[in-house]
Amino acid sequence: MPKMKTRKSAAKRFRVTGTGKVAYKKMGLRHILTKKSSKRKRDLRHGGILSDVEAKRAKSMLPYA
Repeated sequence: MPKMKTRKSAAKRFRVTGTGKVAYKKMGLRHILTKKSSKRKRDLRHGGILSDVEAKRAKSMLPYA
């Protein structure tokens, strides 16, 4: 059976942590930052963890997960 191909779009967006959770970078911190509050921008700096349902979908696109 041939190897499974990685969905490159998912590989660029998600990474699997050591405990098996799926981490991602939050969107909204690239441009148009002047209208966003400091608190909002500060919270966007930290990555997020996908919910269990979404993590299952993301892992199915990453054969190494």
